[in-house]
Amino acid sequence: MAGQVSHFVNYAPNFPGDHSYSEKRYKDEYDRLLGVMDRVLAEREYLAGEYSIADMASFPWVTAYKRYEVDLDFFANVRRWFDAIKSRPAVRKGIEVGKEVRNFGKGISKESLKTMFNQDAKSISEMAKAKKEE
Repeated sequence: MAGQVSHFVNYAPNFPGDHSYSEKRYKDEYDRLLGVMDRVLAEREYLAGEYSIADMASFPWVTAYKRYEVDLDFFANVRRWFDAIKSRPAVRKGIEVGKEVRNFGKGISKESLKTMFNQDAKSISEMAKAKKEE
């Protein structure tokens, strides 16, 4: 769900139209899922008990909570989990990777937007064909 929130918060503003319904819908779903995580984490230290791929895969989606206007402190167990994972040396190192080029949808060219969105099987096939002809 965080990926959907990201789309409507970071990228949809580059396209005409009112996206407020979609943005609200996915923000609400993101919030709901944080609530589910919070209940799970009330009973254990990590999502699957011990630190695992479940935590590694979920953590990046939670890092965007501020951009999605979520008060992470409302989810005390998620906050504890988030802070514990964020304090791990390998995670801190990973967070720094690519930090200087993150732009969250700002300054993207129309050509890049065309490549990123509105793709279907036909457009992918055409791009692959054009690439072969280069």
